Formats: sequence, structure tokens, C-alpha cells
Amino acid sequence: MSDFEFITSWGEKIPVEITVRRGLRNITIRPHAGENRHIGISRPWLASNSAAMKFVEQKRRWLERFFRNAPQKQHLKSGDKVEFLDKMVMVVYDGTLRANKFVLNSNGTYTLFVGGDERMLESRVRNFIKAELLKEIKNLIRRVPRDFWPRRICLRDTSSRWGSCSTTGTMSFSWRLAFAPYDVMRYVVMHELSHVKHMDHSPAFWTQVKELYGFGVERAKRWLTLNGAKLHEYL
Repeated sequence: MSDFEFITSWGEKIPVEITVRRGLRNITIRPHAGENRHIGISRPWLASNSAAMKFVEQKRRWLERFFRNAPQKQHLKSGDKVEFLDKMVMVVYDGTLRANKFVLNSNGTYTLFVGGDERMLESRVRNFIKAELLKEIKNLIRRVPRDFWPRRICLRDTSSRWGSCSTTGTMSFSWRLAFAPYDVMRYVVMHELSHVKHMDHSPAFWTQVKELYGFGVERAKRWLTLNGAKLHEYL
């Protein structure tokens, strides 16, 4: 149980988990939605826990908006439909299968047949979606000049950041981008690729994003701002 709590204006008590990290310069906040709703804080070792909680209070409006908009987690079961990478997919459990089977139907929709232990249905669907997203991200990266390519790509389950680019050349993406419209996912990829040249959000950076993405950058960015919380609805 956490020693700290963030109490919302509607009375919900959200645990706050504080981690001390040497080398960190600033206090950072990561709210997490889903069944285990909590706020993760990383603070420099010279900063106190009280300073971290004061920072949380300063971000109250943003945190309350995040948790108010975060949808309750929906669990998938056989027969449910879920949309990812602009494909409407019905999930069907088939205990006779050892591996997943992905089928394009005559009406343009898809069916994902999932085998194995039925208790692992959600886990196997999650892994399938992650693999499909990773393939699409790699395909997008191959289309830009090689000097933008990262050294390594990984997928994470983050609540407040859709992507990140480290100085070591590792690029991380939230796997939940699979549930966003394809061009919104593509925007995040081009955003992070642009950080290879500009590790900031300067005018030169945004010019680079527009060059890589093309027309519609602001529309994609706005969609993510308004609808990003919905991407945490499943799994």
C-alpha cells in the first residue's frame, strides 16, 4: 500500500508511488489508468517527498482531467470486436488451435482466431496486436532517410507518453497507439524520428515533423490530445 495519496475533487483516493532516482534533475509524474489507477513519481535524491507531493498538487487540474477522462478497462472475450491499425477485428476463441489465425473476411473485416488456454485469451490478443504494431512502425521508419533511423525500437505500456527518443538511439512507443487511427500513430512515429535531429520542441523540430509527416500534422496532434485517454480502454 502506498504511503501517499492524491484525493480527487470527487473523493477518489489514488495511490502515489514515489521513486528516488540518482542523476534525475527534475520531478516527473506518470499517471496510470486502468484497473490499477495510480500516480508514479520519480524525484531526484536531493528533493523531498513533500516537494514531490507539492508538485503533484500543482498538477491537480491536469491529473484530475486525466483520471476523469480515462475509460474503465474493458475485458475482451470471445465474440468481441476491437479496432486496431484501422482494422475492425472480431476475436474468436478456438481451443483446437495452437497458434493465432488472422483472417480477412469477404466484407472487409477481420477475424482473429485465438487458441491455447482460454484464460490466456487477452494476453495472446495483446501480444498479437503488439507484434502487428511493431511491424507497421518498422515499415514506416524504412520509408524515411536512413539517418533518422533509431538503433533500437521497443514498445511500452505508458499512460502519459506516446513515444520517446533517447540520446542512445533507443526509440520507445506506447503499444496502445495500435488503437489510434493509423495516421495518428504515424504522427507519433514521425514526431519521435524528428527528435533524432532535434532533441527539443523548437520551431526547427516542428518544421522537421511536418517535413516527415506531410499535410495534416496539426489534425493528428489534436486528435491525440482530445482522444488519447480512449486508447487505454482495452487490455
